[in-house]
Amino acid sequence: MTSFPVGTTVSYICRPGYMRVPGKSATRTCGEGLQWSPVEQFCTERKCSHPGDLEHGSVHVTDLSFGSKATFSCKEGFRLRGTDEISCVIKDKGVGWNRDLPLCERIPCEPPPNIANGRYTEAASYVYQTSVTYRCDDVPKGADPFSLIGPATIFCTHDAHSNGVWSEPPPQCKVVKCDNPKVENGRKKSGFGPSYSYRDSVMFECDPGYFMNGSDVITCGEDNTWSPPKPTCEKISEDGCAAPEITHGVVIPVKAVYAKGESVQQKCNANCTFPDGTREMAVTCQGQNTWSSLQNCACEPITSGYTPHINYGSVVDGEKPSYSVGDFITIECYSGYTLHGEARIQYIGENRWIPGVPTCQLSPYVTAIICVIVAIVVFLAAFWVYKKFFSQNGKRDSTPCTAEHKICKA
Repeated sequence: MTSFPVGTTVSYICRPGYMRVPGKSATRTCGEGLQWSPVEQFCTERKCSHPGDLEHGSVHVTDLSFGSKATFSCKEGFRLRGTDEISCVIKDKGVGWNRDLPLCERIPCEPPPNIANGRYTEAASYVYQTSVTYRCDDVPKGADPFSLIGPATIFCTHDAHSNGVWSEPPPQCKVVKCDNPKVENGRKKSGFGPSYSYRDSVMFECDPGYFMNGSDVITCGEDNTWSPPKPTCEKISEDGCAAPEITHGVVIPVKAVYAKGESVQQKCNANCTFPDGTREMAVTCQGQNTWSSLQNCACEPITSGYTPHINYGSVVDGEKPSYSVGDFITIECYSGYTLHGEARIQYIGENRWIPGVPTCQLSPYVTAIICVIVAIVVFLAAFWVYKKFFSQNGKRDSTPCTAEHKICKA
């Protein structure tokens, strides 16, 4: 019908995906004012059940009504296997989700690369956060050993597309040999050896009258060369000086060589002083590698000002007027008191001891004995009071004739 006379009633059915609202009429009637009534909504969206939990992942859903969507994401180290979104659609005369839930699988990596002259620790599977450690093969006695160049351990991680990748390229195993380094007008200070392989280090110092140009420490690199390059020891001119050496202190500014007449500041480390008690002093290059008034710093041990006070106890071993870091003392409680803490403690500076200064507390047995004695004394005092006052008052009352009684009769 295209037009409806007054009083006409029409009936509705809800479309697929919608259902009747209980208690609401599904009819409309044309009234005298040419308006349909009633006007309230009687169809509402059907709702899908919650899709459920996703192991190792999360479900994101704001509405379960027909037409809504649910999305999925996985925790770090996992990736989705399946769709990342499902929709609530018409299904079997009702509504339901159009697809099954996806899975979150741990991100896998291909087996780690093999390397020449080395091997890695094998695992049952290689997934996110699995690590493998490489080591080089052993060599026959007398042969040059292989050195592991690069990271010994790599681990399975992932790229921006959640594909499994190894954190770094694998290391290499190769023979590394650096020549025996020698510095003219200088000598080795440490790192003596018949041969040098990967990461071996050598420290040099120059002969008197020479100053060092370059780094005093060099290290054997993977390309069989020293890094940084070997230093050189250059002769100090008659009008120059090498950097002054100072124990337990520093020189400001630091240079390889100083001109005649140039001054530097020497500064002692913390808790260290020069013989005159100062911490800083200036020295001047006088030429021919000679400095004015060169002195070394002397360091005093860090001390505490006093022995820790122990209530009801004393120090029985190691007591001093003051203590250096590392000193031990032993503490003992007086008779009848129990030690709470360690008996032997060590000084660590700044008036602090480890594992802490113990305390002496009254023994539970002594406490119990004192309580019993106090109870007995209180009982005896109460008995004495009772005997002295209550018993004597009773005797007076029972006496038939007293002086006062006789006076009343007279």
